[in-house]
Amino acid sequence: MSCLAVFDLDNTLLTGDSEVLWVRYLLDQGLLPGTLAERNADMDLRYHAGKATPAEFCAFYASTFGGRTPEQWAPVLPGFVQTIVRPRIAPGAHALVERHRARGDLLVLSTASSRFLSEPTAALLGFEHLIATEMEIAPDGRFTGRNQGTLNMREGKVLRLRHWLGERGMDADETMEAAVFYSDSINDLPLLAAVGRPVAVTPDARLETQARIRGWQVLPTLAVEPSPLS
Repeated sequence: MSCLAVFDLDNTLLTGDSEVLWVRYLLDQGLLPGTLAERNADMDLRYHAGKATPAEFCAFYASTFGGRTPEQWAPVLPGFVQTIVRPRIAPGAHALVERHRARGDLLVLSTASSRFLSEPTAALLGFEHLIATEMEIAPDGRFTGRNQGTLNMREGKVLRLRHWLGERGMDADETMEAAVFYSDSINDLPLLAAVGRPVAVTPDARLETQARIRGWQVLPTLAVEPSPLS
């Protein structure tokens, strides 16, 4: 029977965090000041520990885009996707997504990373539907360095998914009760708790503890193809 299948991106289907990897890539290319390296590493650590708030996490990464248009950033994306992103998508990640697609499930990629940065990865994985953090664009077409709307992180992931389902004319309560959500992070505890079938994938220590306590399924790795879906 088909259902809604929601997937986190960073450190779940992708080994690493899109925004963190992007900033490292830009630093290596000399496109950002080296002074951001330490802050990028610190933000990564604090995110994994569940200590970075959605506002500060998303604001920092949005700020790195500020002052340029999407068209000006676009030429940098292909190199990043091909050399950094593609090798970090494990075979098991592709297989898991494809199994849900073969069942006729409604697939959604939901990520705290920006839409601009996550769209190419969504395309690599064959996702038609993407819910991501949105960055503000000024009247002159340049990124302002700020976000807009509800940030797609923690409780925001629940709100954004419910809104997305409502826009499609779907009953959010009923759909989410039957839905499966895959994530690695304690930051996604609100959405994991809001769906009927939460699955922890290579979970961080805090999420693994919660998963064991709550009796949730745990996938220890996507480096190999996971077991067949039940």
